[in-house]
Amino acid sequence: MHFRDILGLEHLKSHLMTTVDQGRIPHAQLFVGPEGCGKLAMAVAYAQYILCSSLKNEDSSLSDACNSKCDALAHPDMHFAFPVANTPRIKSHAVSNLFMEEWRQFVKEQPYGNLFDWYRLVGLEKKQAQIGVDEAQDIVKKLSLKSYEGGFKIMLIWGADKMNNAAANKLLKLIEEPPEKTIFLLIAEDEEQIIQTIQSRCQQLHFPSLAEEDICNGLLRLGLNEAEAGRIAHEANGNYNKALDLMNKDSEDLIFENWFVQWVRSAFKAKGNKAAVHDLILWSDEVAKTGREVQKNFLSYCITVIRQALLLNYEAKELVYMNFNSAGFKLEKFAPFIHENNVLPMIDELENAMYHVERNGNSKIILTDLSIKLTRLLHKKAS
Repeated sequence: MHFRDILGLEHLKSHLMTTVDQGRIPHAQLFVGPEGCGKLAMAVAYAQYILCSSLKNEDSSLSDACNSKCDALAHPDMHFAFPVANTPRIKSHAVSNLFMEEWRQFVKEQPYGNLFDWYRLVGLEKKQAQIGVDEAQDIVKKLSLKSYEGGFKIMLIWGADKMNNAAANKLLKLIEEPPEKTIFLLIAEDEEQIIQTIQSRCQQLHFPSLAEEDICNGLLRLGLNEAEAGRIAHEANGNYNKALDLMNKDSEDLIFENWFVQWVRSAFKAKGNKAAVHDLILWSDEVAKTGREVQKNFLSYCITVIRQALLLNYEAKELVYMNFNSAGFKLEKFAPFIHENNVLPMIDELENAMYHVERNGNSKIILTDLSIKLTRLLHKKAS
């Protein structure tokens, strides 16, 4: 992957190329940014530039061979680690090396993809993958060997915020004092989930959401007409992965929208109607049947909808980007029910539910409790 393949972010591309050209590459870097901003694509392009750029001045055939290996994600000095879990095929001690075929497919087809896209590809939707101590041992072993081609060794850790404490502590000394010409590239959406001692040893590079114009240009190159590309780029809100899903009508947001609308309609029926509680329980059971990653993504989607509704209620229409496809449901009609008296308690309840789901609480109980609490809050009057 090359820098030219990545949408926008010209200032970051320039900065990263300068670090290589001037021979001032930090030994540990943390790329942080929201979903769909191109962190993974940028890290792979950066690793390729580090490994291959110096060869261009020495021998063009060596440079071409290096680029070919990097394009295939098969360069012997470019190593990867990412969240995994045991599967029917890999019953114990799952590590990234055992998923390399799927990983190469993922990076080539979905370089802007998120963790859920990865879990879906390898069949981990109902599990919570992580970077564990087995992975850390594997990383230590790989980096203890000499560089295969005599240059840099690069360890790219995607989903570094899914690294557990045991793995993080095992890698701490290696990240602080790596072998000569060894570079760590950590990629995360939430740096607060990475232990402070690792954060402090990395140079952090913060990625912004993509500009609407850059997303629009990317969609135009894929064959969309200008009007449709503009509409999707606006709705994607800086997330190119979401834009691609919307273009292909494969966004999980379409399912989440149906669940959200179903809850809202049951919630409005529940006022003075005890029988409607049964509908809320059925709704909770339906959502609870999915995997925990799906549930967390759905709860995050609900937080986004509530924030968008509040902005609309407070007449900040220029900040509203969500569109609903469900018949009869309009964000404009829902917005007046989200106000200063209930918005913060609603967000708190949703974040608490995400916390308990992540810690393997009983999903049916968590979601039933949440649906009843949110129903009560939805009927609160504004000041």
